[in-house]
Amino acid sequence: MELKQNSNRCMILLHEIYGINQHMQYYAKLLFKQNFDVYIPKLINIEEPFPYEEEERAYHHFIENKGFENAYNQVTAIIDDLSKKYKEVHIIGFSVGATVAWLCSNHENVQRVVGLYGSRIRQYLDIIPKSDTVLIYGEHEQSFEPKDLKHKLSKYTNVLVKIVEGEHGFADPYSTEYNKRSADSILIYLTDYSD
Repeated sequence: MELKQNSNRCMILLHEIYGINQHMQYYAKLLFKQNFDVYIPKLINIEEPFPYEEEERAYHHFIENKGFENAYNQVTAIIDDLSKKYKEVHIIGFSVGATVAWLCSNHENVQRVVGLYGSRIRQYLDIIPKSDTVLIYGEHEQSFEPKDLKHKLSKYTNVLVKIVEGEHGFADPYSTEYNKRSADSILIYLTDYSD
Protein backbone atom coordinates (compact mmCIF):
# COMPACT_ATOMS: atom_id res chain seq x y z
CA MET A 1 0.00 0.00 0.00
CA GLU A 2 1.29 3.45 -0.89
CA LEU A 3 -0.02 6.98 -0.32
CA LYS A 4 1.95 9.61 -2.22
CA GLN A 5 1.75 13.40 -2.42
CA ASN A 6 5.22 14.31 -3.71
CA SER A 7 6.60 14.95 -0.24
CA ASN A 8 10.35 15.12 0.36
CA ARG A 9 9.97 12.72 3.28
CA CYS A 10 8.45 9.30 3.59
CA MET A 11 7.23 6.97 6.28
CA ILE A 12 7.59 3.22 6.15
CA LEU A 13 4.76 1.81 8.23
CA LEU A 14 5.35 -1.75 9.48
CA HIS A 15 2.32 -3.78 10.45
CA GLU A 16 1.67 -6.32 13.16
CA ILE A 17 1.27 -10.06 12.61
CA TYR A 18 -2.22 -9.51 11.21
CA GLY A 19 -1.14 -7.85 7.99
CA ILE A 20 -2.34 -4.62 6.41
CA ASN A 21 -5.64 -4.16 8.21
CA GLN A 22 -7.82 -1.18 9.09
CA HIS A 23 -5.43 -0.32 11.93
CA MET A 24 -2.60 0.22 9.43
CA GLN A 25 -4.88 2.11 7.06
CA TYR A 26 -5.89 4.39 9.95
CA TYR A 27 -2.26 5.30 10.71
CA ALA A 28 -1.36 5.58 7.02
CA LYS A 29 -4.04 8.25 6.57
CA LEU A 30 -2.96 10.01 9.76
CA LEU A 31 0.67 10.15 8.61
CA PHE A 32 -0.30 11.18 5.09
CA LYS A 33 -2.07 14.19 6.63
CA GLN A 34 1.26 15.04 8.29
CA ASN A 35 2.83 15.47 4.82
CA PHE A 36 4.49 12.07 4.56
CA ASP A 37 4.43 9.79 1.58
CA VAL A 38 3.49 6.50 3.24
CA TYR A 39 4.63 3.01 2.30
CA ILE A 40 3.27 -0.13 3.95
CA PRO A 41 5.15 -3.20 2.76
CA LYS A 42 3.49 -6.58 3.09
CA LEU A 43 5.53 -8.44 5.68
CA ILE A 44 3.35 -11.50 5.23
CA ASN A 45 2.12 -12.96 1.97
CA ILE A 46 -1.63 -12.97 2.43
CA GLU A 47 -4.31 -11.08 0.55
CA GLU A 48 -6.69 -10.49 3.47
CA PRO A 49 -5.41 -9.65 6.95
CA PHE A 50 -5.84 -12.11 9.79
CA PRO A 51 -8.72 -11.27 12.14
CA TYR A 52 -7.70 -10.40 15.70
CA GLU A 53 -9.35 -13.60 16.95
CA GLU A 54 -6.67 -15.57 15.06
CA GLU A 55 -3.71 -14.02 16.89
CA GLU A 56 -1.92 -17.32 17.50
CA ARG A 57 -2.37 -18.46 13.89
CA ALA A 58 -1.19 -15.05 12.63
CA TYR A 59 1.90 -15.15 14.87
CA HIS A 60 2.89 -18.64 13.70
CA HIS A 61 2.31 -17.61 10.09
CA PHE A 62 4.70 -14.67 10.50
CA ILE A 63 7.39 -16.70 12.28
CA GLU A 64 7.19 -19.70 9.94
CA ASN A 65 6.76 -17.86 6.63
CA LYS A 66 8.69 -14.63 7.13
CA GLY A 67 10.58 -14.23 10.38
CA PHE A 68 12.46 -11.19 11.60
CA GLU A 69 15.56 -11.66 9.45
CA ASN A 70 13.64 -11.88 6.18
CA ALA A 71 11.42 -8.95 7.18
CA TYR A 72 14.54 -6.94 8.06
CA ASN A 73 16.12 -7.74 4.67
CA GLN A 74 12.90 -6.73 2.88
CA VAL A 75 12.65 -3.41 4.73
CA THR A 76 16.36 -2.67 4.29
CA ALA A 77 15.95 -3.01 0.53
CA ILE A 78 13.00 -0.61 0.68
CA ILE A 79 15.04 1.89 2.72
CA ASP A 80 17.87 1.71 0.19
CA ASP A 81 15.43 2.41 -2.63
CA LEU A 82 13.47 5.17 -0.89
CA SER A 83 16.60 6.97 0.35
CA LYS A 84 17.41 7.73 -3.31
CA LYS A 85 14.03 9.45 -3.75
CA TYR A 86 13.46 11.18 -0.42
CA LYS A 87 15.37 13.60 1.75
CA GLU A 88 14.13 11.81 4.88
CA VAL A 89 13.12 8.21 5.57
CA HIS A 90 11.23 7.45 8.80
CA ILE A 91 9.84 4.18 10.14
CA ILE A 92 6.96 3.43 12.47
CA GLY A 93 6.32 -0.17 13.45
CA PHE A 94 3.76 -1.97 15.59
CA SER A 95 4.56 -5.19 17.51
CA VAL A 96 6.60 -7.42 15.12
CA GLY A 97 6.83 -4.36 12.87
CA ALA A 98 8.34 -2.44 15.80
CA THR A 99 10.99 -5.11 16.21
CA VAL A 100 11.81 -4.91 12.50
CA ALA A 101 11.92 -1.11 12.81
CA TRP A 102 14.38 -1.48 15.73
CA LEU A 103 16.57 -3.74 13.59
CA CYS A 104 16.60 -0.97 10.95
CA SER A 105 17.40 1.80 13.45
CA ASN A 106 21.12 1.46 12.73
CA HIS A 107 20.65 2.04 8.98
CA GLU A 108 22.52 5.18 7.91
CA ASN A 109 19.63 6.40 5.73
CA VAL A 110 16.93 6.33 8.41
CA GLN A 111 16.30 9.58 10.29
CA ARG A 112 13.82 8.36 12.90
CA VAL A 113 12.28 5.14 14.18
CA VAL A 114 9.20 4.79 16.36
CA GLY A 115 8.26 1.35 17.63
CA LEU A 116 5.09 0.50 19.52
CA TYR A 117 5.05 -2.58 21.74
CA GLY A 118 7.89 -4.39 20.04
CA SER A 119 8.29 -7.14 22.60
CA ARG A 120 10.99 -9.04 20.66
CA ILE A 121 13.34 -6.03 20.75
CA ARG A 122 14.61 -7.53 23.99
CA GLN A 123 16.24 -10.27 21.89
CA TYR A 124 18.18 -7.74 19.80
CA LEU A 125 19.89 -5.57 22.38
CA ASP A 126 23.14 -5.71 20.41
CA ILE A 127 21.67 -3.21 17.91
CA ILE A 128 23.20 0.26 18.24
CA PRO A 129 20.72 2.75 16.77
CA LYS A 130 22.07 5.53 14.54
CA SER A 131 18.70 7.20 14.17
CA ASP A 132 16.62 8.91 16.82
CA THR A 133 14.52 6.09 18.19
CA VAL A 134 11.37 6.13 20.31
CA LEU A 135 10.02 2.89 21.76
CA ILE A 136 6.57 2.97 23.31
CA TYR A 137 5.04 0.28 25.50
CA GLY A 138 1.93 -0.25 27.54
CA GLU A 139 2.82 -0.85 31.16
CA HIS A 140 1.29 -4.35 31.04
CA GLU A 141 3.04 -6.74 28.66
CA GLN A 142 2.45 -10.48 29.01
CA SER A 143 5.89 -11.71 28.01
CA PHE A 144 8.28 -9.21 29.63
CA GLU A 145 8.62 -6.20 31.90
CA PRO A 146 8.87 -2.94 29.89
CA LYS A 147 10.63 -1.15 32.76
CA ASP A 148 13.50 -3.67 32.56
CA LEU A 149 13.89 -3.04 28.83
CA LYS A 150 13.78 0.71 29.43
CA HIS A 151 16.60 0.37 31.93
CA LYS A 152 18.72 -1.73 29.54
CA LEU A 153 18.28 0.79 26.72
CA SER A 154 18.95 3.85 28.88
CA LYS A 155 22.62 3.73 27.85
CA TYR A 156 21.69 5.13 24.41
CA THR A 157 21.28 8.91 24.32
CA ASN A 158 19.27 8.77 21.08
CA VAL A 159 16.76 6.18 22.37
CA LEU A 160 13.68 7.20 24.34
CA VAL A 161 11.58 4.47 25.93
CA LYS A 162 8.11 5.66 26.93
CA ILE A 163 5.78 3.53 29.05
CA VAL A 164 2.09 4.43 29.17
CA GLU A 165 -1.02 3.02 30.75
CA GLY A 166 -2.36 0.08 28.81
CA GLU A 167 -1.57 -3.26 27.28
CA HIS A 168 -0.06 -4.61 24.08
CA GLY A 169 -2.20 -3.08 21.33
CA PHE A 170 -3.24 0.02 23.27
CA ALA A 171 -2.78 2.31 20.21
CA ASP A 172 -4.97 0.25 17.86
CA PRO A 173 -8.45 1.83 17.74
CA TYR A 174 -9.87 -1.45 16.40
CA SER A 175 -8.48 -3.62 19.19
CA THR A 176 -10.18 -4.60 22.45
CA GLU A 177 -6.96 -3.39 24.16
CA TYR A 178 -7.39 0.15 22.79
CA ASN A 179 -6.73 2.84 25.38
CA LYS A 180 -7.75 6.17 23.87
CA ARG A 181 -6.08 8.30 26.52
CA SER A 182 -2.74 6.55 26.11
CA ALA A 183 -3.04 6.44 22.32
CA ASP A 184 -3.74 10.18 22.24
CA SER A 185 -0.81 10.85 24.58
CA ILE A 186 1.72 9.25 22.23
CA LEU A 187 0.45 10.79 18.98
CA ILE A 188 3.07 13.51 19.24
CA TYR A 189 5.79 10.86 18.79
CA LEU A 190 4.07 9.59 15.66
CA THR A 191 3.15 12.85 13.99
CA ASP A 192 5.35 15.70 15.22
CA TYR A 193 8.48 15.67 13.10
CA SER A 194 9.16 19.38 13.07
CA ASP A 195 12.77 20.48 13.31
